[in-house]
Amino acid sequence: MNLIRNNWSNDDYNEFINYLLSLEDIKYKVFTRNLIPGKNNIIGIRIPILKKIAKDISKGDYISFLQYNKDSYYEETLVYGFVIGYMKDVNLVVDDYLDRFVNKIDNWATCDLFVSNLHIVLKNRDLFFNYIVNCFETKENNWIFRFGYVMLLNYYILDDYLDYIFKICNFYQGDFYYVNMAIAWLISLCYIKYPDKTLCFIKDNKLNKFTLNKCISKICDSKRVSLEEKKMLKAYKKNKQYK
Repeated sequence: MNLIRNNWSNDDYNEFINYLLSLEDIKYKVFTRNLIPGKNNIIGIRIPILKKIAKDISKGDYISFLQYNKDSYYEETLVYGFVIGYMKDVNLVVDDYLDRFVNKIDNWATCDLFVSNLHIVLKNRDLFFNYIVNCFETKENNWIFRFGYVMLLNYYILDDYLDYIFKICNFYQGDFYYVNMAIAWLISLCYIKYPDKTLCFIKDNKLNKFTLNKCISKICDSKRVSLEEKKMLKAYKKNKQYK
């Protein structure tokens, strides 16, 4: 299918959906369904293929393409997100499309794959940081919280943001598994880069048992952490399920 178009029509978009359906990989579909419980609108297309599709679309009139999105399929939503990631106009991304996509997120994979492809953040950290702060201050959607934490762990484990990271990790007091896992992942990566400062946080934090213990387990899984450190960290694990 020709994905580089000067203008997309509704008929073109329907052709695009049929093209996605033609790429179905049954084994990969089963694999993906097992990774994303409850997500049933999966075609079964590998991520590199979806990124290639999105990159081709982004070479043409991607704005007209995006207006027809219906989120009928998991992969359709991912292509939408990947196209946003290939945009070069940061103001267009932040002002017109970021909110639209973040509000589509309903599973960990859509969240994490979108964030990992949003490389425009690297040259515009301050602008995106303001958006992240707003996610935690004004939203109550757990998937938006997940998005905020995953953005931090991908692009903001730096001196200038470390204090905020620790503060916002203590901020979340819910029991949503995918948010707590993101926090554990984030703190474990902070420890790898800033062990002393992160150890101070681990010693004096407000995390529930699940999150803290997962964080320590992830740190201990790293080959960059010594056996002595791992033994020391395990002493900080909590014994009760939740505070």
